[in-house]
Amino acid sequence: TSVELFRNPSLPLEQRVDDLVSKLTLDEKIAMVGQVQPAVPRLGIKAFTNFTEGLHGLGWVWGGSVTATTFPQSVGLGETWDPEILRQVGSVEGYEARVYFKKYGGARVGLVIRAPNVDLARDPRWGRTEESFGEDAYFVGKMSVGLIQGLQGDDPKYLLSASTMKHFLANSNEDGRTSSSSDFDERNLREYYLVPFRMGIEDGRAQSFMASYNAVNKIPDTVSPLIRDIVEKEWKFDGMVSTDAGSLPNLTRQFHFYSDLASAVAGCVKAGISVFLDPYSEPLKDAIEKKLVTEADIERNIRGNLRMRMRLGEFDPLEMSPYNNIAGTEEPWYGEKNKALARKATQESIVLLKNSGGLLPLDKSKLHSVAVIGPFADSVLVDWYAGMPPYTVTPLEGIRNKVGPNVRVRYAPDDNNRSASNLAAESDIAIVFVGNHPTCNAQFGRCALPTEGKEAVDRKSIDLDPGQLELIRRVNEANAKTIVVLISSFPYAINWAQQNIPAILHMAHSSQEEGNALADVLFGDYNPAGRLVATWVRSLDDLPPMMDYNIRDGRTYMYFNGQPLYPFGFGLSYTTFEYSNLRTSADSVNAAGEIVVSVDVKNTGSRAGDEVAQMYVKHLDSAVERPLKELRGFQQIALAARD
Repeated sequence: TSVELFRNPSLPLEQRVDDLVSKLTLDEKIAMVGQVQPAVPRLGIKAFTNFTEGLHGLGWVWGGSVTATTFPQSVGLGETWDPEILRQVGSVEGYEARVYFKKYGGARVGLVIRAPNVDLARDPRWGRTEESFGEDAYFVGKMSVGLIQGLQGDDPKYLLSASTMKHFLANSNEDGRTSSSSDFDERNLREYYLVPFRMGIEDGRAQSFMASYNAVNKIPDTVSPLIRDIVEKEWKFDGMVSTDAGSLPNLTRQFHFYSDLASAVAGCVKAGISVFLDPYSEPLKDAIEKKLVTEADIERNIRGNLRMRMRLGEFDPLEMSPYNNIAGTEEPWYGEKNKALARKATQESIVLLKNSGGLLPLDKSKLHSVAVIGPFADSVLVDWYAGMPPYTVTPLEGIRNKVGPNVRVRYAPDDNNRSASNLAAESDIAIVFVGNHPTCNAQFGRCALPTEGKEAVDRKSIDLDPGQLELIRRVNEANAKTIVVLISSFPYAINWAQQNIPAILHMAHSSQEEGNALADVLFGDYNPAGRLVATWVRSLDDLPPMMDYNIRDGRTYMYFNGQPLYPFGFGLSYTTFEYSNLRTSADSVNAAGEIVVSVDVKNTGSRAGDEVAQMYVKHLDSAVERPLKELRGFQQIALAARD
């Protein structure tokens, strides 16, 4: 019968979509552009939820959050420089979403996961820097593709889950974000802002993306012509396009781009929006009545939603999708495999910024006492988009676990009554933990400290909080063997620490294995290979104005002419590497139009370690301004110690 056509997996996808669209009433089609698409009982169709956050593990779901394997913040995942481990992270996330999907019958946890955030961290003041993989468009694209491929699985027909990339486009300021315009020319658009989205769609086959709050060149992204003209026509995207929450009313009350909601919702539909996160049905019905939009316009858009749902296997016999074998009774987040992956990803995310005199790694057999100091030493802080980790290991716990009972480990959160200073003076080693609170103590829309930021709040300073800097100074005065661990969502201008502290590490927040992975690095059981994903400048004076979106005005390592505190791609190791025999195939371009570049890399030190080989190119004798250099390839390689 004709009812069976959209449920027939042997038919071409477009024929199945045609059939299903033809069977829906106008009201049902209107309902299909909601965040939760209601059931259609007469066709045997269940409700469908477009709501699961997942930047570094399953985060918010419909009605709260769930227990899930929790990895470092996106900035930390970026600092692994390892797309393969991001693929594994995404695979865990997609699998756990399937477990909950089966457990709750699709009611609480949907299979459309809002990740990755492929926005570009072009300025360290941006409050959502923690959500981005970094400042380089090619790099962010490569890392995003890794996560997308993991989330969506490797079955040739069915998706494990569907990736929703955020936020299209040029969205990296929080202050004024619901009415601001990111303005730049075609070269910025094509060479920078579009790049990671294009890679996510063309290389990762991402099924969905979310439009951002801001405007680009005065046109709000929620009604951007780029959705049709570039994403659909040039990149052949055929999936779901979502607004952000609040974007629809913002078109009238913030941007004053339309005079009423009926016109606004019609503008969204015409632009290609296929899912609204705001109340939309009454304005949409009004727009249809006023002939601002047609039923055919709605049909065109919901096709993308239905293609995605069909690729998830929703309308096929259960036995056809391998993912229907996943049981709702499983609890993989408690399993050793997921714990081990969280630990590995966290190890890889840790960046060694300084290590003078070979202070690190520490030798626990030669230590009697360790002072653990600072406000972030005995907590694991989850950010705005994290779920509930199954357990957490704090840095203090990780250090105690590592050294065992024969080394005395004592803790002071601050230097009240000189508690931290005295502890440092009485100990062989002092380790000071400083950084930011990722949610500013859960207050939406404000942060007490100018050095902190998050969604809806940009930072006003990139220096350490003065109290934290003073704590480092006092501890260092008491014990010259002081190690600083910066646990932060952003780059900091830690100039004094770089000049005066012998060893400095950076890591991101939120991993359930934070303490164990850090202890592995501190005591040499893992040789750090993390690399920075942004240029760490020395001062705000080194940056253009926040709203200058022309990256050629001195932004990112590509156009920054100053002397950074730490450059993009920087990170030390406990061993040394030697490069030699650089060669290219420039005389014989391959069939894909590529030049192959090869280099020999050798571990010249006494410890095994991972190197991140980075290849940069530059344009010679260009008629227009070109980057000082551009990343065009990178690979993490494990190398044994020299013989």
